[in-house]
Amino acid sequence: MTAGNRLRQLGDRIVGPGRPVYITGEIGINHNGDLENAFALIDAAAEAGCDAVKFQKRTPEICTPRDQWEIERDTPWGRMTYIDYRHRVEFDADDYRAINEYCVKRGLHWFASPWDTEAVNFLEGFDVPAYKVASASLTDDELLRSLRATGRTVILSTGMSTPQQIRHAVEVLGSENILLCHATSTYPAKAEELNLRVIHTLQAEYPNVPIGYSGHETGLQTTLAAVALGAVFVERHITLDRAMWGSDQAASVEPQGLTRLVRDIRIIEESLGDGVKRVYDSELAPMKKLRRVKGVVAENNESSPEPASV
Repeated sequence: MTAGNRLRQLGDRIVGPGRPVYITGEIGINHNGDLENAFALIDAAAEAGCDAVKFQKRTPEICTPRDQWEIERDTPWGRMTYIDYRHRVEFDADDYRAINEYCVKRGLHWFASPWDTEAVNFLEGFDVPAYKVASASLTDDELLRSLRATGRTVILSTGMSTPQQIRHAVEVLGSENILLCHATSTYPAKAEELNLRVIHTLQAEYPNVPIGYSGHETGLQTTLAAVALGAVFVERHITLDRAMWGSDQAASVEPQGLTRLVRDIRIIEESLGDGVKRVYDSELAPMKKLRRVKGVVAENNESSPEPASV
């Protein structure tokens, strides 16, 4: 199977094996309904070197169970009903036009996870490079069919899902224009439940689909390990401050951590190489100085399998 079978177009970028890891900072609803927070998070993603930021888009009356609408809760904006809170943290068309303009200015892609078909129709008003299916929506066939009909690349997170449910979602979406992300849907996720080797399981199960990683853990090491295991797309929630109000803030990465994450991903992908063993020019001087027994070096710079004579 060639890598070309597992390449996907995200705007002006090609994502897949042999290409730079596509790094997305998920803003989600960590902006708390404040455009200035969103702009600050976009700045953080751009300065860190991310490729994109991602939001979430819901139609509150569709996504909020009717029996929860009138339940009151304490929020930073006072006590309000849950349905009012859901509206409070949603951006409207004018907000997204401002976000689009700001992302263009900062050289970033932006896209979103629509949670219902009306949200898909809303986002179709913008030229987003892809759609993301949240793990919670993997079993929503109506949403998946709506996303497939757009013809855009669909990124599917697989948290809280069985292999059978994942296969069904892939059948509904079609495998030609999707990217799968391994994920564990706990916020924050425990290291012992990340099961990063599932990246290899998905690579084997879906040889024509690029495999990425959507992380909800604390710390950076395990996301870097996902890249070393072959993830070609990485998504982490980002925040201005993990102590901010909101359910996703504690499992998010602050700006300084995001900068380190992007830096280290780029170092790892460079260091992985092509898997062909060779003797580098930079090794010749140490070899001349340190090697006591000289072997035969083939013309193609690969060591001979025959033992050296003395």
